[in-house]
Amino acid sequence: MAALELRSVDLQSAKNNQEHHTQEMGLQRLIVRRSQSFTIQLHFNRPFHSKNDSITFVAETGPAPKELLGTRATFLLTQARQGNGWSASDFTVHANSLYVSLFTPPSAVIGPYSLKMEISQGPSHSTTHPLGTFILLFNPWSAEDDVYLPSETLLQEYIMMDYGFVYKGHERFITPWPWNYGQFEEDIIDICFEILNKSLYFLKNPSKDYSQRNDVVYICRVVSAMINSNDDSGVLQGNWGEDYSRGVSPLEWTGSVAILRQWAARGGQPVKYGQCWVFAAVMCTVMRCLGVPTRVVSNFRSAHNSDANLTIDTYYDQHAEMLPTQKRDKIWNFHVWNECWMIRKDLPPGYNGWQVLDPTPQQTSSGLFRCGPASVKAIREGEIHLPYDTPFVYAEVNADEVVWLLKDGQAQEILAHNTSSIGKEISTKMVGSDQRENITSSYKYPEGSPEERSVFMKASQKTLGVRRTSSPFLDLLGSGGAVGQPAQLQLHLTRKPEWGQDLLLKLHARRVADRAHPQGPIHLVVDFCAQTLLHNGGTRKPLWRQKVHLTLDFGEDIQWPLSLPYNNYRNKLTDEKLIRVSGIAKVEETGRSMLVLKDISLEPPHLSIEVSERAEVGKALRVHISLTNTLSVPLSHCTMVLEGSGLVSGQISNDLGTLVAGHTIKIQVDLYPIKAGPRQLQVLVSSNEIKEIKGYKDIFVAAARAP
Repeated sequence: MAALELRSVDLQSAKNNQEHHTQEMGLQRLIVRRSQSFTIQLHFNRPFHSKNDSITFVAETGPAPKELLGTRATFLLTQARQGNGWSASDFTVHANSLYVSLFTPPSAVIGPYSLKMEISQGPSHSTTHPLGTFILLFNPWSAEDDVYLPSETLLQEYIMMDYGFVYKGHERFITPWPWNYGQFEEDIIDICFEILNKSLYFLKNPSKDYSQRNDVVYICRVVSAMINSNDDSGVLQGNWGEDYSRGVSPLEWTGSVAILRQWAARGGQPVKYGQCWVFAAVMCTVMRCLGVPTRVVSNFRSAHNSDANLTIDTYYDQHAEMLPTQKRDKIWNFHVWNECWMIRKDLPPGYNGWQVLDPTPQQTSSGLFRCGPASVKAIREGEIHLPYDTPFVYAEVNADEVVWLLKDGQAQEILAHNTSSIGKEISTKMVGSDQRENITSSYKYPEGSPEERSVFMKASQKTLGVRRTSSPFLDLLGSGGAVGQPAQLQLHLTRKPEWGQDLLLKLHARRVADRAHPQGPIHLVVDFCAQTLLHNGGTRKPLWRQKVHLTLDFGEDIQWPLSLPYNNYRNKLTDEKLIRVSGIAKVEETGRSMLVLKDISLEPPHLSIEVSERAEVGKALRVHISLTNTLSVPLSHCTMVLEGSGLVSGQISNDLGTLVAGHTIKIQVDLYPIKAGPRQLQVLVSSNEIKEIKGYKDIFVAAARAP
């Protein structure tokens, strides 16, 4: 019988990729998921005979593949699969072709592999043939994989969806920020593995690093460190200042693809610039691409508690100015992180499921700027001793806030002790919808409930080694009056706040009974101050002040009008367009003070996007975009950027010039959709005055009609 000789190989990429849910990454090369078989076709010079011909397959990954490290696997062709290891089995013979089913174990290292075949005929004769390469990913469809997610609906959202929303702004003015994740764009998978290969772990010990790439916890921690560039050649450089002249403002990114491509094209040089939502959105792209169910989560009024005492102190002076602090502790308006779904074999039972990962460089974990995975269940139950970085995340959603009045640099009195002002409106995109889902209850019990306080005491004991008790508190953004105060104060807007107009407010003051002055009139001196509110919770110098004298009889209500002129804030705001108006009311009869606050978010003009006809792959699709400048000032140097995986290759940019106040600009753009299925077009208009006028349009693209 003639020796068996290989004539050709067909890795059947199109068919296998379809079965492994990787067809969106392309059909030209083989991309498969572990713990699931795939079929290849081998064509020989004659039919394969199992009695005489022996075939061994060798799969290798990493710089120095070794069986002991799990980066090399050798397995014989057998008729039936045995066990859960690498195998080649269930073969069928058709003339000179051999169809073989290859199986990868659920604990296999993920990454790019080479595949070889050794043909043996007798003890002395063997030949080796390279069969090609394939990429192996995590498999959330397999019950044997640590990332198994038993819901097709959730898998479509958290693996297959390549667009979504990041929630930004302020707890009372939450803005959906459309984002193009683009995890299936053709080169993104290669960039994801390039990110792993630039990590300090790989550079220090490549073989050891590769051998640990079967572990989702390890991969998550590496990626969390590599999305920022504080320790390494990470993807993004953070910038929380206001000078973005050496790069791109974090507000001007509309998706992850441009960021990842720029990083790869420049050989791993960090892309300028990112802030929390950019870090988290890029990490979502990488993790979904690697096969880990991932979502982006926003926490409003998010504490950064660097000294681990579960308390954040904020300070005001007697003129109602919020003061800077030397401490690193902050309360961010919002902070954005990721949740990844996995089994935690390193934790006691009960802590599987969603895990917090945060690539924003806030503090180090085992020497590198990264955070997580921290079990969401452990955070809810106050089990802050469980790895990784659970105390830090617990404080982000649960810390208490103490508000102090300072006089001559010394703390004079506590204006508020808030046990429920931190960790508000924790949000993510709703599954199968463009709506926002509030997931606060997965992080903590209802504020003020016995369970919530009990968990807080447990976490305090573990953090501080002492039992803490809760003191009387105010609702900081609510009543503005401490327990036992003779008046209640609130600030309200009297019309919708729009950039370019005067802001009109009213102070609502109401006299209530108290022990010291149960019936008589009281006199209030109220100092008001308005400051630009920064994303990190800090403020700039005052841009407006006013003093009001009030006399309140028992049971009396007063509504006092306040006006903050446009000229006072015109050139003073950051791109977030947030203003904090604060008031300190001194009660002359008692000498005590009260705090009242109002945060104001200025609305940008609205962008309209319309599509008139049916969208089809390869066929021109006309998009109508219009923008009316509702402000009282012109928008200068307007630029428009369009992005959307499957709709636009890369980005489309247009200069729009100046848009005069009250005028409307209308733009028509022809797109040629590339991929079928549900898609999202993201549109960003930037100007010197407003950096973020964003809009989106969901578009369903039909497959190309047969000719």
